[in-house]
Amino acid sequence: MELRKFVLDFDENSSEPKYKQIAKSIVENIEAGRIHVGDQLPSISQLSIDYLVSRDTVEKAYRLLRDQGVVESVKGKGFYVLISSPGSKIRVFVLFNKLSSYKKVVYNSLAYELRNHAKLELFVYHCNLELFESYITDKLGRYNYYVIMPHFIDSEIGPAEKNRITTVLNKINPEKLIFLDNIVDNVVKYKGAVYQDFKSDVFNALSEASEQLRKYKKLVIVFPQNVPYPYPKKILEGFRKFCGFNNFEFEEVTEIKANTPVSKGTAYLIIEESDLSKLIKNVRNQNLKIGLDVGILTYNDTPLKEVLLEGISVISTEFSQLGVLASKIILNELSGAVKNEFKLVLRNSL
Repeated sequence: MELRKFVLDFDENSSEPKYKQIAKSIVENIEAGRIHVGDQLPSISQLSIDYLVSRDTVEKAYRLLRDQGVVESVKGKGFYVLISSPGSKIRVFVLFNKLSSYKKVVYNSLAYELRNHAKLELFVYHCNLELFESYITDKLGRYNYYVIMPHFIDSEIGPAEKNRITTVLNKINPEKLIFLDNIVDNVVKYKGAVYQDFKSDVFNALSEASEQLRKYKKLVIVFPQNVPYPYPKKILEGFRKFCGFNNFEFEEVTEIKANTPVSKGTAYLIIEESDLSKLIKNVRNQNLKIGLDVGILTYNDTPLKEVLLEGISVISTEFSQLGVLASKIILNELSGAVKNEFKLVLRNSL
């Protein structure tokens, strides 16, 4: 790659810090086409000599450009231009653990809210720690913001793995780091977060539905195990807390099968839609009535649940709101850690 020469323009008498002027001038050279993507910038020493400014000033200018995602630093080689129109849009790195229908709602909401302000790039690490580390490490310094959704398989995450997660996240400039859906406990510095409190959310939503649930003798949660993308165990903890606090008889099962018997006077909390469909079939096969003999409450809302059986009751977060609130943090309209709304929607099935 060719080391190109260009002209810097800065004012010695300006009140604006010189390093910011240098950074802006480099951006102007890029936008004018005098510097291209892939070009190597002059070394810190060379620019310092050519323009009679301190090495520290040049280094701060290059670091600013790196933090803005305009250039990248290659160890032992120098700084290289990453983008051709630095002033056009904010660059946002988005890292999801999976791309379910719910996560698509979150991403689409985020993308819509930032459509005039930012360019998003989405990556999916499939709850795999190695992929998680690799994506973050490879993309360091290339984006204005890093929106991270940290969810892993509990059985695969011990103290050593937790330390790896914390270590790689701490490599991100905290002013650029935004948590989505979940917060990593040991990372104390970040720009903002939009999160769910799974245990508290489930407990509070079930408490709100306690009058309807009292119609039934027993509560059963169908909490999937050994699935590619496990659900947070805090959901189970919230269910247990509610049942214990309210003296409900309860049972935990991992799935509904085609021959699973359904007991009259039981209400079910269903997580997976595949279990919901099998439960409905089994209820019908036993000539029981949903909402009368058997109660059904599901986790996470969908348009289908609004119309199925004249309405399936749900406890659910507002997925689109996750994206809206994250966009407000990026646009500096919101700060800190914000808990996302979680609600009970009562319909015909309970």
